[in-house]
Amino acid sequence: MLNASLFRRLALAATVTALLVSVPTRSIHAQSPDAGDKAKAALAVLRSDAAEADKALACKQLAIYGSADAVPELAKLLDNERLHSWARTGLEAIPGPEADAALRSAAATLSGNLLVGTLNTIGVRKDAGALQILTQRLGDRDPEVASAAAVALGHVGTLPAISALKAALPRANGALQSAVAEGCILAAEGLLAAGKTTDAIALFDEVRKAPVPAQRKLEATRGAILARGDDGAALLVEQLQSPEQSVFRLGLSTAREVKPGKCDTALVAELSKLPANRAALLLRALADRKSPAAVEALVAAAAKGSKETRLAALESLGAAGNASALAVLLEGAVDADADLAKAATGSISSLSGAEVDAEIKKRLPAASGKLLPMLLELVGQRRIDAIPPALAAVDSADPATRAAALAALGNIVDVERLPVLVAQVVKPRDDADAANAKKALLTAAIRMPDREACAAAVTGPLATAPAPAKQVLLETLGQVGGTKALAAVAAAAKNGDDAQKDVASRLLGEWMTADAAPVLLDLSKSLAEDKYRGRAIRGFIRIARQFKLEQAERAKMADAAYAATKTPAERKLVLEVARRYPDMEMLKLAAKAGAEEEIKPEARIAAAAIVKKLPEESAEAYALAKGLGLEKVKLEIVKATFGAGDRQKDVTDVVRKNAGSLALIFIPGDNFNKVFGGDPAPGAEKHLTIDYTIDGKAGTAKIGENGTILLPTP
Repeated sequence: MLNASLFRRLALAATVTALLVSVPTRSIHAQSPDAGDKAKAALAVLRSDAAEADKALACKQLAIYGSADAVPELAKLLDNERLHSWARTGLEAIPGPEADAALRSAAATLSGNLLVGTLNTIGVRKDAGALQILTQRLGDRDPEVASAAAVALGHVGTLPAISALKAALPRANGALQSAVAEGCILAAEGLLAAGKTTDAIALFDEVRKAPVPAQRKLEATRGAILARGDDGAALLVEQLQSPEQSVFRLGLSTAREVKPGKCDTALVAELSKLPANRAALLLRALADRKSPAAVEALVAAAAKGSKETRLAALESLGAAGNASALAVLLEGAVDADADLAKAATGSISSLSGAEVDAEIKKRLPAASGKLLPMLLELVGQRRIDAIPPALAAVDSADPATRAAALAALGNIVDVERLPVLVAQVVKPRDDADAANAKKALLTAAIRMPDREACAAAVTGPLATAPAPAKQVLLETLGQVGGTKALAAVAAAAKNGDDAQKDVASRLLGEWMTADAAPVLLDLSKSLAEDKYRGRAIRGFIRIARQFKLEQAERAKMADAAYAATKTPAERKLVLEVARRYPDMEMLKLAAKAGAEEEIKPEARIAAAAIVKKLPEESAEAYALAKGLGLEKVKLEIVKATFGAGDRQKDVTDVVRKNAGSLALIFIPGDNFNKVFGGDPAPGAEKHLTIDYTIDGKAGTAKIGENGTILLPTP
């Protein structure tokens, strides 16, 4: 468990870290034009009788904007148990001797937890001027105070501070012993950072040989290894040989940190001396080093040894390996052991670099057996330019090789050699090849930069291909798009057999560019079969409804679509277009549709929606609406509710927003529950009840759920 002193030090670090990440740095705000004003405002809060919570925030502000002027006010709070840590936050961040002096002065008078916190802050500031105070407090009767002083001396790290710590190291015990060791380690790290390597090593060694807690020994040992550099190899290996798990784990973590050099050689040599479980862990540590010696060791371990070590090496080579690892990984990928094969396959996919791609391509011509389809799969995954060997593999007698070759070509073939895939679609060996060729052709076609050239290659054998192949070729053309593809699919829809018409009409109905509109309109007039004619007109209407078009063009399309329709259902679709894109031409279309009894209700709804959305009131618009029985009125919605019984929802705003100058109200959407924001009475028969006035006369209408909202004239 953490002792109280260490816990408080960690808490202090967390507080400071949170402060630093939650606010901009002092270096930025020291130059901020309003920094002085913010500092003055924070000081004013500290000098007032403001609440302590406000003063805590002011201390935080002073940590950012404060200067020496803020020190006296912050120092006054160091004896306040609730604001002590906030005051230290400010003092810790303000540069200059004034803050150091204030903290030293407080350390001479405070006690207990307040003194511990103050000593922690002195340590963070590395105040060498506090040496006498810290040395005296090192002998304090309160072990937490003495421990805080020891750690602070380690932060200060001067020779006198180190001398004090070294003197205390052999005689300290309990919590203080751990803190003195911690202080020595901090000081040694400071020496190492300053380039005083010999002194740092000596201090690390002194701690690890002293009777201090095991954790401190581990920390000192790590420092001693890193400080020694190449000369630390023997000490590092010693940790790996220890029967103690904590020491072995320290060796592993330190192995990831030491600089490249002799330590790599020592670590590799140690692999053969460790039991399999430990060797596997060391291999993973070597993988993190990624040095040439480490990669070489991983390659060797992946080739032979226990399953545990091979698995660790194979899994690690994906991140650490290079082209030199490819051979052993390929062997592992075809291993009879499923775990090893999976690990090797995953690592191959993770290898990166042009050298890896070149090595894969180099190995293709001579590959055979299980290795060839694997290399082909890699070619496709990595998009390696290896078209000739992949084309050759398409004629292999091995089904797995053919499947891999087709998949690879789907990702790498160019438009000049696309006919090879087309030929595989037209004349496949078997059903499996047919499915693989279809997928490969589609993959290749949709990535071709020149879709007209692609369409030419796919269209070539269309006339003579067997029926199943024709369907695949047509579907591919549907994905490619463009002028040639559109013409070929249109010809199939118009002149092909029933199967071709079925596929082509479906594809045209889903076409993703507006240039299909004239083709669809023509087919809607020329095709005799209702199924295909219906697809054509619905596809034409879909373009008018969904595509980005000029309004005048859309209105002409809607009018042409209406003229080409043959069923009420189709004409209702045209009215949806008119309703969605309102203008006078669309209103005229709705008025014309109103002459047909079967679609008159939909025409009236469309007209009401259009009139409401027109930018300005128009006598012509209301005259057209009147022809549908929709008189212009002065309509006011008083109240509207939706529900059943006592479960009612007020929907006045929604109804009022959609009401206009006609007694028919169109609310977008065909589901009242959705339109009104939820179901107020699940499972019950609901009604929309509207209280209104028309031309000043009051009325009430009750409309069934999802019904047409037509308000009777009172």
